Amino acid sequence: MAKSIRSKWKRKMRAEKRKKNAPKELAMLQSILKTNSDVVMDEVKEIATVLPVEKFYQRCKFQEEKMGETDKMDMDTKRNQKTLLDQNGQYPVWMNPRQRKKLKAKRVKGKNKHKAPKGLAW
Repeated sequence: MAKSIRSKWKRKMRAEKRKKNAPKELAMLQSILKTNSDVVMDEVKEIATVLPVEKFYQRCKFQEEKMGETDKMDMDTKRNQKTLLDQNGQYPVWMNPRQRKKLKAKRVKGKNKHKAPKGLAW
């Protein structure tokens, strides 16, 4: 909902802050888990890990490859890559109305090239 420059900047800075504070939070969590020996927290210890960015992207790529090429091909055949319209002429759900309007205007503009020139009709 919030698309202003200020909110985008705030979101970006919050993400940077999370990245900066992640090792500290992880160390604090692990120290808490080590001190409470009366409670078995093996499952939580496995969850509380921070991955480097490179490993995260490798994991994502691996999962995409695992999906298979057939899923990607099905998605490509149903949707036009240039106009983002599917076979029924519908835009994707994630696209907001401004983007739809802009793409439609671009599409309609290309169709109206063959109009007769305006001039005086004697």
